[in-house]
Amino acid sequence: MAYELETKLVIGVASSALFDLSESDAYFQENGEDAYRIYQDANINIRLEPGVAFPFVRRLLALNDLRSSDPPVEVIVLSKNDPNTGLRVMRSIAAHHLPMTRAVFTRGRSPHEYIPAFSMSLFLSASENDVRAAIDAGFPAGQVLPSAMNDDDEDGGALRVAFDFDGVVGDDESERVFQGTGGLAAFQGHEVEHQGEPVGPGPLKQLLVDLNMIQHLERERMQVDKGYKPRLQISLVTARNAPAHERAVFTLMSWGVSVDDAFFLGGIEKAKVLKVMKPHLFFDDQTGHLTSAAEYAASVHVPYGISNETKVDLGVKASFPRLEGLNPNPSTSPPQPNG
Repeated sequence: MAYELETKLVIGVASSALFDLSESDAYFQENGEDAYRIYQDANINIRLEPGVAFPFVRRLLALNDLRSSDPPVEVIVLSKNDPNTGLRVMRSIAAHHLPMTRAVFTRGRSPHEYIPAFSMSLFLSASENDVRAAIDAGFPAGQVLPSAMNDDDEDGGALRVAFDFDGVVGDDESERVFQGTGGLAAFQGHEVEHQGEPVGPGPLKQLLVDLNMIQHLERERMQVDKGYKPRLQISLVTARNAPAHERAVFTLMSWGVSVDDAFFLGGIEKAKVLKVMKPHLFFDDQTGHLTSAAEYAASVHVPYGISNETKVDLGVKASFPRLEGLNPNPSTSPPQPNG
């Protein structure tokens, strides 16, 4: 019987997001591909150290104890390393005792075209090109930026995930109004006029849905184990404020999803909240917010929508979710270490 993924939360993670590859990358850049292969083979049993997304992945996989007979979380390596150089990645995963056994290595080609094959609701990579290719194809992806790693086990293994709303969970319809000629006044008026209409889905809507599925399992556990304390915390951290906050709340309700906390900041710097929250991943579509957040939160850029468009592609955006029937044209660039 085939192993089914459709009912699970599936994450694709590049080795560049999971591990610190700065040393390997420097060696590759200085010595070239052939020497790099020899270097990785010589160091195959030297464990790679954790990267920015490592705490998120480790804690997410720990939630599989909620349903050990049918684990609800699957994390798959999705890497543009070749299989040979990928051996060190897999051995490092085993050395860190991460329950990850599945992997895809595409030897220099962006692996994003395989996202729908594995029903992934997120692809994490440090490669800007790979993430942008995924987003442009209508796939859920985020670029892990150099940022804080919050991995203090004194919090009981809690997993904190924070999302911006527009351009991340929802689409960028409202952001387009804001960045148009009308500015804030036009934005607020537009949101009041449409407050009873849900915003369209953004790149990470399905991830939020899948995380809610995990929280449902936690509530079931609480019913049979009165001492169980929920470990997964989902937060919304947005520049929206009243009256525009209503549409964001209505949208989540219409999708049948929820968050534990919502911060409607109305221009207050998001880093002030994130410094207290210390999320294991914070997703935002605007690098300006992430630059200040990086000191306190593992930061992920979602390069979607008007805030990430150039003059060439202005007005063209991907539609989400759109995981079927696509024909991406992956790059045929040579193998890179940060895959």
